[in-house]
Amino acid sequence: MRIFVAPDALAVGDVSVRGEEHHYVGVVRRARVGDVVELVDGAGRRASGEVVAITANETRVRVAAVEAVVAAPPHVRVLVPWIKGERMDQCLEKLVEVGVDTIVVWPAARSVVRLDGERLAARIGKAQAAAQAAARQSGRAAVPVVSSAETLAAAIAELPLGGLRFALDPCADRAALPSLCPDVTFASGPEGGLTSAELDALLGAGFASLGLGPRTLRAETAPVVAVALVRAATTS
Repeated sequence: MRIFVAPDALAVGDVSVRGEEHHYVGVVRRARVGDVVELVDGAGRRASGEVVAITANETRVRVAAVEAVVAAPPHVRVLVPWIKGERMDQCLEKLVEVGVDTIVVWPAARSVVRLDGERLAARIGKAQAAAQAAARQSGRAAVPVVSSAETLAAAIAELPLGGLRFALDPCADRAALPSLCPDVTFASGPEGGLTSAELDALLGAGFASLGLGPRTLRAETAPVVAVALVRAATTS
């Protein structure tokens, strides 16, 4: 059983678990005193602990030691546009499962979904919660960060210098993925694909066009396949 706690709360000694995670422990998983659980802080640290008390408001877990989980390189980032309906949720979930580190959502010209203001903030909050749930299911100690960019240009401007950048383009040839690069960014398109202007902007910012095979993949599938391929190429 895996429980998420705040980074400043994960320490040796008794850790108090409240709110939704307390509900998850006591109601969803029906934990009992004496059960052994895993605590993770979402930032790359974890600890094994024993449940020592369960009350109406909290679960207390006794922790003997905390360890840091070193993330395997490269840092993999995806610039993914809004996708219609449940397929966006599925895309985010699978990106976390296959090993993405950072997700930046941007408003592509051909995206059907348009969000701003409070609706955008609420949707990003929901996406971050979904990323945590996917991290729990897949056994990750670090939860990928989900954020939004107002434009593609803004998303590009926030990228770190160096590293490799790929624009996913079904018309491009398949290229060899990196095996010794510390930072990799993939940019994908919406249901209708990237516009020529968007593709030009990416190529002008140092992205290389990358195809993923002879078949055209759905908008929610292409970035997941790209991340899975780079993880397979860089995991010994």
